[in-house]
Amino acid sequence: MAPDNVIVRGMRTDDLDAVLAIQLACYGAGFVEDGALIARRLAAAPHTGWVVEHEGGVRAYLAGYPSVAGKLTPLHGEFEVAAQADSLYLHDLAVHPDASGLGLGPRLVRHAWAHALHAGWRQSTLVSVQSSVGFWERQGYAATLPHGPQQQARLATYPGESVYMIRRLPG
Repeated sequence: MAPDNVIVRGMRTDDLDAVLAIQLACYGAGFVEDGALIARRLAAAPHTGWVVEHEGGVRAYLAGYPSVAGKLTPLHGEFEVAAQADSLYLHDLAVHPDASGLGLGPRLVRHAWAHALHAGWRQSTLVSVQSSVGFWERQGYAATLPHGPQQQARLATYPGESVYMIRRLPG
């Protein structure tokens, strides 16, 4: 259960140092993406990146972008924002280990879904990495196979077991 004294707000460029620190605390070296790439992604999709502030600092973040179902972003790839989006692609969700167990991840995901529904998108997609399939299944996502060799090649850019997942949004 997330505490009441949290603020979910849009990610800003001045959050990038905190985002990078959370990323380094959460991910193995193969997953760490550099600050310049994250800044370009934020510029490409400024309304679909969020952070959670708790106890005076950014403790979690979620970066996504308007997409179409079936299209994946490769690891270290640029966001390819779809002009005619039907989905919110969630590329990166991370919660600092010091804030683990507070429910910040699910709170960010629910916030993202509300944004997607308001925008008229009826689904959310993602690539599950680092044994996170169980977390995403608890959020209502289901594994699905990417279509075509290009999307399968994009999925293969993630080290270890990676699973493409989709969730229909109510509404």
